[in-house]
Amino acid sequence: MRETVEQFQGDVQEDIEQFIESNPEPRELKRALAIRMLIQGVKVTIIQELLGVYAAFVSQCKVRFALEGIEGLKLKHKGSKGYLNQRERTSIIEWLRSQNSMDLSKLENYIEDNYGIKFKSKQSYYHLLKEAGMSWKKTQKFNPKRDQEKVEARHQEICDLLEENREDIETGKLVVYLIDECHLLWGDVCGYGWGLTKEAMQQGNRGGSAVLGVPPGDET
Repeated sequence: MRETVEQFQGDVQEDIEQFIESNPEPRELKRALAIRMLIQGVKVTIIQELLGVYAAFVSQCKVRFALEGIEGLKLKHKGSKGYLNQRERTSIIEWLRSQNSMDLSKLENYIEDNYGIKFKSKQSYYHLLKEAGMSWKKTQKFNPKRDQEKVEARHQEICDLLEENREDIETGKLVVYLIDECHLLWGDVCGYGWGLTKEAMQQGNRGGSAVLGVPPGDET
């Protein structure tokens, strides 16, 4: 690691700063920030925490930058491949198996961030999920802190709030932007996802709320 970082020091640090200041695409910016922190001697574990990435992401950025410089940090840069080799595929499957649940966008971002690959067909992602032993299933409602009395009280509070503002709502002075009663609906409304075939998926419930606001242009 130290030898690789030393290769980055010098003029390349100025190149990194210029690239960051050029307002690159968010994923390119994340790669550049990872390299800048490596140059500054920041530990990989800290980089992971600050950028919300995996160690494999930092490693890929390091290799790409060492081989191709700034061009290696850009999306769909020249020379990028559109497929996974067996080692990469195995690594992704192991990662999937370590997750309790998964969604397609999370898998897409993980592969693109860590391997620079974005499949043209969604089927390629489905194959990986299936190979990892995941299937599409409904979540189980799970709320260990549910208190039925509090749920009913909160529901009544929302009803009272709407009733108190009925006139302003009906005349358009106030707009109901959101009525959130996830403690009652969550299991059916947002209850599907990818999970390990032999394991049940649990989805936590939240409390309820109502959000009122003045319509745009009527802030006076």
